[in-house]
Amino acid sequence: MSFPVQTARGSYLTPRYENATVGDVMRHGIITCSPETTLRVIARMMSSYHVHAIVVTEDDGSGELSPWGLVSDFDLLRKAAPGAETLTAGEVSRRAAVTVSESDSLEHAAQLMRDHSTGHLVVTAATDGRPTGVVSTLDVAGALAWGEA
Repeated sequence: MSFPVQTARGSYLTPRYENATVGDVMRHGIITCSPETTLRVIARMMSSYHVHAIVVTEDDGSGELSPWGLVSDFDLLRKAAPGAETLTAGEVSRRAAVTVSESDSLEHAAQLMRDHSTGHLVVTAATDGRPTGVVSTLDVAGALAWGEA
């Protein structure tokens, strides 16, 4: 089966992949959970908010939350089995969260995704390092597909 080729052009506001920063394409805001949050609750969060990743955070000692890990839809899928709903974010998260700054180039973010075999990065503010959003492979694809500037 073949599909018609899309002829729509990108926005003059959408930067080209090679010109884009993480801040240009990221999804602002994060949805978080603690390492003790169960897989059932994480799945409900993903489903309710239509997101593909939940950032696992913990108190950094000063009352601020710091990214500890990330549970993606694929992590959820890997663990899907009878009884899996009682597993926790701490047990399901495959690795520590990989972070990137809003001011970093999109090319750098894509390289980090490849290097760490992940489809999501936690984005941190360039000024204070606090988590501000998530950038995913879909955001990279959007810049490749529609970037004009």
